[in-house]
Amino acid sequence: MSTISRRSLLKGIGTAVALPMLESMLPLTALAQSVARPNRMAFLFVPNGVNMDAWRPTTVGTGFELPETLQPLAKVKDSVSVLTGLSQRNAFALGDGPGDHARSTAVWLTGVHPLKTEGADIRVGISVDQVAAQAIGDKTKFASLEIGCEKGAMAGNCDSGYSCAYSSSISWRGASTPNSKEVSPRAVFERLFGNGKDFEETESKAKRDMYQKSVLDFVLEDAARLKSQLGTRDQQKLEEYLSSVRDIEKRLSAFEGRQNQEVLAGVAIPAKGIPRDRGEHIRLLSDMMVLAFQTDMTRICTFMFANDGSNRAYPEIQIAEGHHDISHHGKEEYKLNKKKRIDAFHVQQLAYLLEKMQSIKEVEGTLLDNSMLVFGAGISDGDRHNHDDLPILLCGGGGGRLPAAAHHKFANNTPMNNLFVTMLDKVGVDVEKLGDSNGELKELL
Repeated sequence: MSTISRRSLLKGIGTAVALPMLESMLPLTALAQSVARPNRMAFLFVPNGVNMDAWRPTTVGTGFELPETLQPLAKVKDSVSVLTGLSQRNAFALGDGPGDHARSTAVWLTGVHPLKTEGADIRVGISVDQVAAQAIGDKTKFASLEIGCEKGAMAGNCDSGYSCAYSSSISWRGASTPNSKEVSPRAVFERLFGNGKDFEETESKAKRDMYQKSVLDFVLEDAARLKSQLGTRDQQKLEEYLSSVRDIEKRLSAFEGRQNQEVLAGVAIPAKGIPRDRGEHIRLLSDMMVLAFQTDMTRICTFMFANDGSNRAYPEIQIAEGHHDISHHGKEEYKLNKKKRIDAFHVQQLAYLLEKMQSIKEVEGTLLDNSMLVFGAGISDGDRHNHDDLPILLCGGGGGRLPAAAHHKFANNTPMNNLFVTMLDKVGVDVEKLGDSNGELKELL
């Protein structure tokens, strides 16, 4: 069996389908396999805090029981750690008055207090994902991937005098340069499976639409040729991967078809390419992230389930009130219960992502074993707008570099950026300080 390049592609007209990690791509030594094991990082943000009473485990250590809101993670509990006590002090007002939603978003991955402005002179700090992207992004096709469910503006006043750029972005290439996120699953798909030539990609998609063909139909000959060179396990892995790609295409086409029908019926629909169902939107974007990690097109991703301060209703779970309004619960039981249901809905989408990653076998372990995912919010209690004792989960095995799943209770006001410095070290990026960090989290070393 010959060795295949890790950069091999299945090619067709306007299409370049990257391949998952195969055993045939690695030199036949244990040392080379260990060195070749990629470690991915993802940061998944949810808005408006959570109902902490249903989030926080009652015991500390490895034997903790999943609290009510985290119950959907039961199948992947061994890969989920709950971190309490972490804080983003620079998201507090510090003399700047209101604007906690914008600050919570801008500070979440930077640890730097943003300049209060609604003009072009925005300033915060580089985010952890971009520190990693600048150090290891040259190893992959895309240095990083930024996705989300709400676009958001990049200018104007969105929160008490803070620029919309702050509340719309968790990823910052530099102090004044936010990364805009892609919210259309179709656009992300075409970006991942295009060949980098805009004209050919547009022409290829037009042909696929005309003949109702899959992107895979354009590379079948190349796929058959490659399959003949693979061993049995690699053949199975390739089949599973291609089936996953085709399934995503079918789901994209299904909701796009429903949108076309709604247009003909005169029914108002969301922005083009955006599923009406928030759960399906999150799952499709999650699938894109998985494909990008699986094929080593990127090792770094940020994913905003919504912008902070979002007042979207959740008809998917029969909640008609706006999320932001509910988060200001005033300790009213009916609002706390609805907040808990929204939190659980978000955790269910996370469970979908983690279970999918766990199902994808790699040369060593699974895709989940070889990833680190941070899931959580920049506000703890939406009613108090506090930024200490944040709801944070750390998921995955970190390429064998993370300890067993546990509830880690840190001293309150421990800088959340200490977590990021620790994670950067685990992907081979050595930084002494990031934002307001003052060391690493020894419990995770």
